[in-house]
Amino acid sequence: MVNSLNDLTKNIFTMKQIINLLLLFILITPAKAQETIYPAKENKGVTVIKNGTIHIGNGQVLQNASVKINNGKIEAVGTDISVPADATVVDATGKQVYPGLILPSSQLGLQEIGGNAVRGSNDFQELGELNPNIRSIAAYNADSKIPNTLRANGILLAQSVPVGSLLAGTSSTVQLDAWNYEDAGYAVDNGMHFYMPSLLPRSGRFAAFFGPQQGDPLKDGLEKIELVKNFFREAKAYLQNTGNKEINLKLEAAKGLFSKKQKLFIHANQVKQLLLAIDFENEFGFDVVIVGGSESWQIADILKKNNIAVILSQEHSLPTLDDDDVDQPYKTPAALQKAGVSFCLNDDDGQNRGRNLSFNAGTAATYGLTKEEALTAITLSTAKILGIADRTGSIEVGKDANIIISNGDILDMRTSIVSGAWIQGRKIDLSSKHTQIFERYKYKYNIK
Repeated sequence: MVNSLNDLTKNIFTMKQIINLLLLFILITPAKAQETIYPAKENKGVTVIKNGTIHIGNGQVLQNASVKINNGKIEAVGTDISVPADATVVDATGKQVYPGLILPSSQLGLQEIGGNAVRGSNDFQELGELNPNIRSIAAYNADSKIPNTLRANGILLAQSVPVGSLLAGTSSTVQLDAWNYEDAGYAVDNGMHFYMPSLLPRSGRFAAFFGPQQGDPLKDGLEKIELVKNFFREAKAYLQNTGNKEINLKLEAAKGLFSKKQKLFIHANQVKQLLLAIDFENEFGFDVVIVGGSESWQIADILKKNNIAVILSQEHSLPTLDDDDVDQPYKTPAALQKAGVSFCLNDDDGQNRGRNLSFNAGTAATYGLTKEEALTAITLSTAKILGIADRTGSIEVGKDANIIISNGDILDMRTSIVSGAWIQGRKIDLSSKHTQIFERYKYKYNIK
């Protein structure tokens, strides 16, 4: 019997080794092909995109117009633009020209493979509850294979966000055509992230999956929230003491929140959580942004009054509560728009890793937003919430030339085919592992 168990254990161990080797072979070997997709070189000349339908990003649309790019910046936009003799001309006749889309909250560059299939590819979370000094940009992997798939869907910028149980650390906005994390940094350390604990017991499908919750979730949650508040109170006192003192990296990390150079992104969905999030603005004067916000429509007037912005994490999902309308996630953007709440859209689905951002906006356009309002919710509004609207988010003079060209409507998955993209005026390669496999099998089966 002992020998049989030993043999079985050896066989299981061997099988695990084989599976791991196969996973590594599948995930690493084919990825080498994408290493020939290089970041674009800096463009010092003039590029003119002409004769396209230009969606500015602020609701304005110009027909048969042109965009002039000079040294990476937008120099002119309109219908009467002179084209220098030495300019690179891109004919966008019959096509749609948009600002580059922005993914406002993701683990891009921090998590390569979902779950724990290959743990060595993940670096998005640290141990402990209070990690304000953790910087996501330091772990950002510019060689990730995922940004290329996002670029092909028009997403040129993204906020790379750490994950945690309470204070997870700082996020940075990155541009998706970089050699390393220094190149990628577009707005570095511009946000701190607080994952507010749930204040409700598990119910419905969550209780069935995870089992009954132990203890009092309301009491436990409020204690953790108070722990975070006490940290910020201590940080405030520490930062106000300008005398000689020992450096405390955790408390120093909160400096940007008090100076308004950072925003506090509070990940929360329940109404109770959202109301408590407002307390952080009232007590500490922080610029607070809600991430998630599935129940934000219920208190839209309060959010508007307190100037709280919302990043709606996922439209293509079930409602938070069992008695909500089944299509409530689709209607929430229009409800916030009507109430005058500053908001933007995200794609937090772990399966597509952000690629459906524009299609989430398309759904919002079907449920109450206009097409241009939906576009603004994934471009200019996102840029405002991330604090980068002075540089990007719309096709306006003086901003970085972060631009995409689509053969059709970018919000419609049937016609959304991105045929050209520029990041800071550099024309980028839209190839990815996806397109390479597509071309490989077209060749194999002689498909023209």
